[in-house]
Amino acid sequence: MASTQKKAVLRMHDGNWMAGYLPATGFIRRAVSPDAIELLDLSARRQVVPLASLKWACFVRDFNSGETTNPERLLRTTFSGRPRLAGLWLRLTLKDESALEGMAANDLTLLDPTGLLLTPPDTRSNTQRIFLPRTSIAELSVIAVIGASGAATGRKPPASARQQGDLFPVATPKAL
Repeated sequence: MASTQKKAVLRMHDGNWMAGYLPATGFIRRAVSPDAIELLDLSARRQVVPLASLKWACFVRDFNSGETTNPERLLRTTFSGRPRLAGLWLRLTLKDESALEGMAANDLTLLDPTGLLLTPPDTRSNTQRIFLPRTSIAELSVIAVIGASGAATGRKPPASARQQGDLFPVATPKAL
């Protein structure tokens, strides 16, 4: 396993959940077991969880939520307005008929055959990121493509958009 481990809560389709540690990237290791996640549980044992039984894997801030039924504390699953993050605004329907919205990066990670990594609507909750295996997704819709603002990317708007008058008008040469 990787040296950097993140706290995670794995939710199964049957409603059960497991808490433990996952690598920040590359947590699906085909060399160990194909189509499975390798979790280091809280008692330091390696658990291999098949993707077919996994509903989602939530990267969380802490395990001490005190809730036994909803440890990932994913209370808001849809955006109340337009998200401020750059990326793809996705709406997903899962196999158990539950709906979920999130922001995905607008890059080649969307083509990963194992699943999607989303930022949830409520970034202040316990869940920071959600991994959804493709086997748990029934329907996926792209709501919007949200780009980064010009200030965030460091690009200046064109001179015509700045609406600044000419400071030094061009002088026409006088005939001699």
